Amino acid sequence: QVQLVESGGGLVQAGGSLRLSCAASGRTFSSYAMGWFRQAPGKEREFVAAISWSAGNTYYADSVKGRFTISRDNAKNTVYLQMTSLKREDTAVYYCAAKRTLGVVTATRQFDYWGQGTQVTVSS
Repeated sequence: QVQLVESGGGLVQAGGSLRLSCAASGRTFSSYAMGWFRQAPGKEREFVAAISWSAGNTYYADSVKGRFTISRDNAKNTVYLQMTSLKREDTAVYYCAAKRTLGVVTATRQFDYWGQGTQVTVSS
């Protein structure tokens, strides 16, 4: 069982930056692939970024590539999402997710554990 708690969301102006954190419980964090997803009002939850257990592999949605960076610190049981050059369309609730696998997964249905989400609002 893994519990995930996101933090770091907030209100930021377009062009600004935020760093989201996701703290995981449990002693086997390093066995989990992690992902970030987001859901805007009236829209389906969508993939943002994913990272393998060793951080050797990362994947990004085309909409955030070059602006967002996913990373993890297995010693701190934490995964991060550094967001730069934020746009209004990045406004959403951001969720982190975990799946125990040595690979990388990017589909919503593939993840087993989810956090409660943190709101990111980008103003113009």
